[in-house]
Amino acid sequence: MPIIVNLDVMLAKRKMMSKDLAEEIGITTANLSILKSGKAKAIRFSTLEAICKALDCQPADILEYQQD
Repeated sequence: MPIIVNLDVMLAKRKMMSKDLAEEIGITTANLSILKSGKAKAIRFSTLEAICKALDCQPADILEYQQD
């Protein structure tokens, strides 16, 4: 898939655990895990906004396009 999810990288940079982020943005750890693994088919803008706010980053820090 040409969309790479760098959520785990941002979590490491911010020294935050997945469980804490999930709790802060109001989603389950299972759904966050699906996002982190890149297996999600879509992401709501409201969820992306909450992640960016919690991690103090931009969407481009989390999502990256890489041509096959």
